[in-house]
Amino acid sequence: MTARRTWKKRESNVADFFQGTRTPLSGGNSKITRADVIHDELFIECKLKKKHSVISLWDETKGLAKKEGKIPVIALCEKERPGFWIMLHSSDFDKLTKKK
Repeated sequence: MTARRTWKKRESNVADFFQGTRTPLSGGNSKITRADVIHDELFIECKLKKKHSVISLWDETKGLAKKEGKIPVIALCEKERPGFWIMLHSSDFDKLTKKK
């Protein structure tokens, strides 16, 4: 599979997950949205890279969580910025929402 088809497929997978539609053209060329996924409520940006640095932290956290039978979640925080960003693997999303 070519690199171009690979990122298009990943964008389609993300769009399907969030019940949206992959934006057919790149960036602002679509004239619909600058997001990678067309969605009524979410602005979704997809980044396909060979490696993301935070994934190494994810792999380590997942191993620790597995030993305790828990769902791994990473909270990313920055100094001087309120709140945090939540990293959760898509395969764990349903498990987390069912625990409510």
